[in-house]
Amino acid sequence: MDLGLKGKVALVTAASKGMGKACALGLAAEGARVAMCARTEADVQSAAAEIRRATGADVLAVAADVTRAEDVTRVVAATREAFGGVDVLVANCGGPPRGGLEEVTDQQWYGAFEVSVLSVVRLIREVVPSMRARRWGRILTIQSVSVKQPVDGLLLSNAVRPGVAGLAKTLSPELGRDNITINVVLPGRIMTDRFLEGARRAGVPVEEYVRASAADVPLRRIGTPEEFASVVVFLASERASYVTGVALQVDGGVVRGIV
Repeated sequence: MDLGLKGKVALVTAASKGMGKACALGLAAEGARVAMCARTEADVQSAAAEIRRATGADVLAVAADVTRAEDVTRVVAATREAFGGVDVLVANCGGPPRGGLEEVTDQQWYGAFEVSVLSVVRLIREVVPSMRARRWGRILTIQSVSVKQPVDGLLLSNAVRPGVAGLAKTLSPELGRDNITINVVLPGRIMTDRFLEGARRAGVPVEEYVRASAADVPLRRIGTPEEFASVVVFLASERASYVTGVALQVDGGVVRGIV
């Protein structure tokens, strides 16, 4: 199936590893030109070089922290300069820290809002003008299944991330007039460094932690970044032209709600 992404320009943030890197690779493999950013220069340059070797795609690597307004402006400007605009935004970022009500400080509440919500708002504001000019766009933000079902120990994520789903649903009619879709993608248990940190916190071998974590997943395993990225790439494509305002979980069936 031709996904209609050849020649499109995609910007993927927090893309040096994990789900962000897998999304950048998946988009590049479909013929998109990809701009990717992460906070550490060496990491994002290494990931970009790997994707170039694997796909032959044009890849721009920029060191940037999406929690800083000036970095958001700079990475979008660099993408415009290199490729002429942005057709696809995959707004990815790290998650808020773990902790309960008595442990989390006011500063951490502010930080959770900035990383999970405000970074997405800033990225959308920066990329929408070029999408409107082209009358075509795909906006995707990677959040968490905590949007639909609270995750134990993740008070900040459970409280803040659902706001992004509200943002997407609110913006979808306005953006839809210019043929721009906006969707939220919700990973469950995906085999990333952040997921595997759980083994260290629990003080158990990785294999044991993975096995126990998969026990209540209906598919009985932990997902891969590549499986997650395949859903993102489809939603970024021309084939997903009638999907907008949706919060879609990629979780092996962990979320038990019907809607």
